Amino acid sequence: MDYSDSIDIAASPEVLFATISDLPSMGRLSPENTGGEWLGGATGPALGAKFKGTNARNGATWSTTARVTTYESPSRFAFNVTYGPFRVAKWEYTIEATLEGCRVIEGWTEQRNAFVRRSDKKDGFDRAQFTKESIRATLAALKKICEAPSNGS
Repeated sequence: MDYSDSIDIAASPEVLFATISDLPSMGRLSPENTGGEWLGGATGPALGAKFKGTNARNGATWSTTARVTTYESPSRFAFNVTYGPFRVAKWEYTIEATLEGCRVIEGWTEQRNAFVRRSDKKDGFDRAQFTKESIRATLAALKKICEAPSNGS
């Protein structure tokens, strides 16, 4: 399953890219991710860099590993997420200049196996619907943060 949504933001591509690629601070944008830390000596985003993400939802907490697969400042940033040896999702952000600033497109590609997807449905959790709502919330938070007077745009 693939899903994407977009939002127009009155900020420079550089401000948006820096905010999106700051994975340790993703918790201020995401309803599920709470932050994390760069791994293996990485000190920031770069192609191939790995990141341990921390997450929380409905009282449960867990961590995942993300590997940066696209780092094209200031226009594209993407990473694949795994949970142990299992693929979870691909997240991609595309930034397109507009007359008023930028359009940010956030994309998600489901990569979990069928067993996990069935288990979620059995438990009454709709990952696809949750993710659609999460993406909308993330984009709204990104707009609020990047359009704030102190953002430097």
